[in-house]
Amino acid sequence: MSPTQPSPTTDPALKEGLGAEWHTIVHDDPVNLMSYVSWVFESYFGYDRRSAERLMMKVHTRGFAIVSTGSKEAMERDAQAMHTYGLWASVREGS
Repeated sequence: MSPTQPSPTTDPALKEGLGAEWHTIVHDDPVNLMSYVSWVFESYFGYDRRSAERLMMKVHTRGFAIVSTGSKEAMERDAQAMHTYGLWASVREGS
C-alpha cells in the first residue's frame, strides 16, 4: 500500500463495508412510566433489573440512552420493537 492511499482502518467507506457499529437509542417521552420503560428493557433486551433501571434513569435525566449496539439491521429491529412497546426510539451510526 502506498503512503497516499488510506489505510483500511481509517477509510470510512471501507469501515462501513466491514460492518460499522450502530446504536439503538431510546428517547424520553411524556407518556410512559419509568417502571414500564425498565420493564421493557428487562423483557426485550434481557437486562437485569439494576441495569434496566440505570438505563431508564439515563433516558429520564439525559433525554436518551443507547440501549443496544450492533449491525444496522439488528438495530433497526430493536428500534422497531421499541416502537411496538410504545417507546420513542431511533437508530444512529456509531463513531
